[in-house]
Amino acid sequence: MSERGPATAPSHEPPPETPSAPQAPSAPLKAARRTGLLVTFILGGLSALPPLSMDMYLPALPQVTGALHSPAATIQLTLTACLAGMALGQLVIGPMSDKWGRRRPLLTGMVVYVLATAICALAPSAELLIGFRLLQGLAGSAAIVIARAVVRDLYDGVEMARFFSTLMLISGVAPIIAPLIGGQILRFADWRGVFVVLTGVGAVLTLVVWRSLGETLPPEQRQTGGVGSALRTMRGLLADRVFAGYTLAGGFAFATLFSYISASPFVVQEIYGASPQAFSLLFGLNSVGLIAAGQINGKLLVGRVRLDKVLGLGLAVITAASVSLLLMSTGVFGEVGLVPIASALFVLMSAMGLVLPNTNALALMRTPHAAGSASALLGTSSFLVGAIASPLVGIAGEDTAVPMALVQLVCSLLAVACFTGMCRPWQNRDSAV
Repeated sequence: MSERGPATAPSHEPPPETPSAPQAPSAPLKAARRTGLLVTFILGGLSALPPLSMDMYLPALPQVTGALHSPAATIQLTLTACLAGMALGQLVIGPMSDKWGRRRPLLTGMVVYVLATAICALAPSAELLIGFRLLQGLAGSAAIVIARAVVRDLYDGVEMARFFSTLMLISGVAPIIAPLIGGQILRFADWRGVFVVLTGVGAVLTLVVWRSLGETLPPEQRQTGGVGSALRTMRGLLADRVFAGYTLAGGFAFATLFSYISASPFVVQEIYGASPQAFSLLFGLNSVGLIAAGQINGKLLVGRVRLDKVLGLGLAVITAASVSLLLMSTGVFGEVGLVPIASALFVLMSAMGLVLPNTNALALMRTPHAAGSASALLGTSSFLVGAIASPLVGIAGEDTAVPMALVQLVCSLLAVACFTGMCRPWQNRDSAV
C-alpha cells in the first residue's frame, strides 16, 4: 500500500485526454468555496455545537442534582449519555451522507436535535433526562460528522489543514463562552433555561444551514449500496494502517482533552481552592491557548513544515505536560499550588491546537471518496475513548488529581504509540504535507 494512501488514487485525477471533464463535478464545490466566510462560519457553528451542548450545561450540574432528587453519579450520566450518543450517531450518519449527500442527513439530524433538546428542558426525572440527552447526542452528531465531510469535499492537502485550523478559531470559542453563558443563564433561570437556550441555538443553526449551505457532494461521487456496503467501506478504511493510526492517535489525544474537561472543575476548585470565577477564567484562558496554537498551526506552520512533524511536536508536548502533572500531583516536587498545575494544563491544552486539526487533515487526505464514513470513524473513536476516560478521572474520589494526570499520561502515550507505530511518518519524508 502506498504511504499516501487513497488520497492519491488514480480515479481521483482528471483523465489526461479530456482536461475539461472534471469541471462539471467541481462546479458545486467552486460555488461553495466562493461563499467563503459564510461557509466557514456555518461549519464553525456546526463544530461548536457539541462543546456548547456539553459545557454550557456544566455549571448547572449541582442544581440538576437537587432539582431531580438524584445522586451526582446519576446526573453525571447525562453527560456520558450525550457523549455516547454523539459517538454512535456518527457511525450511522457518516455513511448516510456518503450515500444521500450532506444536506438531507444534516438537516434531519438538526431538526431532531432541536426537538430532543426542547424535551430535555421539560424532563421531569433524571431517567428521562438521560434518555433525551442520548437522543440529543445521536442527532447532534450530524453536525460534527458532516461538517468534517464538507471540509473534505471542498478542500485537500495543505488547504484542508489550514481550514481545520480556521475552524478551531471559531469552534474553539465555544468552550470559552459556554460555561460563562451557562452561569449567566442560571442567574435568571434554573437549569432548564440552559436547554431552552440550546434549543434556540439549534433552531437558528438549522435555519442557516437550510438557507445557506448547499450540497457539496455531487450525485456522481456518492456511494451506492446499503448497510453492507457502508460496513465494507468502513472495514476498508480501518484496514488502511496509516488512516487507522491517525484516527487512534486523534482519539487518544481527545481523551486526554476530555479527561481535563471532566476533572478540572473538581481539581481546580475542590483540591486547589479556586473560586468558580477563577475556574471560569482558567478554563477560558486554556481555550485561548488552544485557539492560538491552532492559528499558529494554520497560518505559520502548514505549508512550511510537514504536518507529521507538527503533529509529532504536539504529541510530544502533551506527553511532557502530562508527565509534569503526574509528578506534581503525586508530590514528587513537594506541595505545589494552583499556578504550577494551571500552567501545565495550559501547555497541555495549547498543544491540542497542533494535534487535533492535523490528525483530522492527515486522516481525511487518504479518503477522498468516503469522507462521511471516514469522518464518522474519526469522531466515533474520539468520543468513545473520551467517554471511557471520563469516569476514570474520578475513580479515586474528588480529593486527588492523580487519576486525572495518570489518565492523561496513559492516553498521550497511546497516541504517540499509534502515531509512530502505525503511521510511521519517517517513511513519508517526500510528502509535501
